[in-house]
Amino acid sequence: MATIGEAARRSGVNIETIRYYERSGVVPCPARGTNGRRDYSEADIRRLTFIRRCRDMGFALADARRLASLTADLRANCADAQAVAETHLATVRTRLAELRAIEAELAALVQDCARRGRPCPVLEKLEEGPGKPG
Repeated sequence: MATIGEAARRSGVNIETIRYYERSGVVPCPARGTNGRRDYSEADIRRLTFIRRCRDMGFALADARRLASLTADLRANCADAQAVAETHLATVRTRLAELRAIEAELAALVQDCARRGRPCPVLEKLEEGPGKPG
């Protein structure tokens, strides 16, 4: 059994995040020792590590919880895990396309700023309100 500090160190999840995951039901609350402190089992630490890896890959907390629930029988639940991952992959690809567009716009502004100086193209663009042409 491990303390919350040890579970945090071994899983890579900070203590406050572990408490948040417990309150929100992402991970079950661990058993308490006779001293009233949380006692984390190896299974608890593996689940925390699993959730951290999901979050590192950008999965929403609800998706991480869903994926964690599928780990009991990996073969039987592979299709379900694949569906969650495919949805997330589509979201990541959309976000990458959005970031590439932002990158191109920023690069053009920086280049224009280097040529022009005043008025500053960066500040002009950021002052534009919604609906104004870019």
